[in-house]
Amino acid sequence: MALTRVTKAQSFYGQLVIGPPASGKSTYCAKVFEFYRDKLNRQVAVVNLDPANENMDYQPSVDIMELIKVEDVMESLKLGPNGALMYCMEYLETNFDWLVGKLGHIKDCYLIFDMPGQVELYTHHNATKNIFHRLEKMRYHLCTVHMIDSHYCSDPSKFISTLLLSLSTMLQIGLPHVNVLSKADLLKKNSDKLDFGLDFYTDVLNLEYLLDLLDDGPFTSKYRKLNAALVSLVEDYSLVNFIPLDVSSDKSLLTLKSAVDKANGYVYGSGEERSIQTLLSCAVGARTESERFDSDFM
Repeated sequence: MALTRVTKAQSFYGQLVIGPPASGKSTYCAKVFEFYRDKLNRQVAVVNLDPANENMDYQPSVDIMELIKVEDVMESLKLGPNGALMYCMEYLETNFDWLVGKLGHIKDCYLIFDMPGQVELYTHHNATKNIFHRLEKMRYHLCTVHMIDSHYCSDPSKFISTLLLSLSTMLQIGLPHVNVLSKADLLKKNSDKLDFGLDFYTDVLNLEYLLDLLDDGPFTSKYRKLNAALVSLVEDYSLVNFIPLDVSSDKSLLTLKSAVDKANGYVYGSGEERSIQTLLSCAVGARTESERFDSDFM
């Protein structure tokens, strides 16, 4: 199948929804699809690139399971689920023209890519990165939306792991990136279990306070030098912060939309008329993280 030719004037916008299993990726894709379509009157399509995604709450416009499935790979090649998933993404990279051909049938739509949950695909495996860098060269302006379950904030060592995962993913994928704390409504309900205020976790403030907790922990205190090195690594790059998300809140979805539209350049797209509602929503995105959190979740 020949690759679809993209003219110089054509540009496409979208977001790659990634994150560990159970972080809320597919739920977010379904909710944001309805929100963009019904509330913002935006033409939108969902692309499922998770070859093991059996429980979709949306109708994908493109579905990788028409090309390959994890179950079939596990059975035919005698691989475990992780190895089979990596094989599937490598197979998609090899059959890149299939994806381009399918995307070519989607006209004038904002794209939401529902991605697999295996973190190795985004931290050091190259297939996913290669696929989207090739799309980027074809004028697909994409932003990574990295979903992290907010319950990890309740444990210092888990939160450090979350920071390192986010940082390594940002550096590996190499696309505009927005980190998200999903299930923020549950985070609010359990705020008494947090060691610090919520803005500490969204803005990733002075991690020396977190280091003190790690050094006092019964299981982490013996790794003082390692703890200090990890905290220093995150602070030296100074790239990681989070936007809290409650998918049941339109205001929360609007706040995240504003950040993503700026990251992938959708809001700056030349030659496209923007509605008053979209322009106003982008103004909402200019607020600080603390202001957003206060108005949305407090």
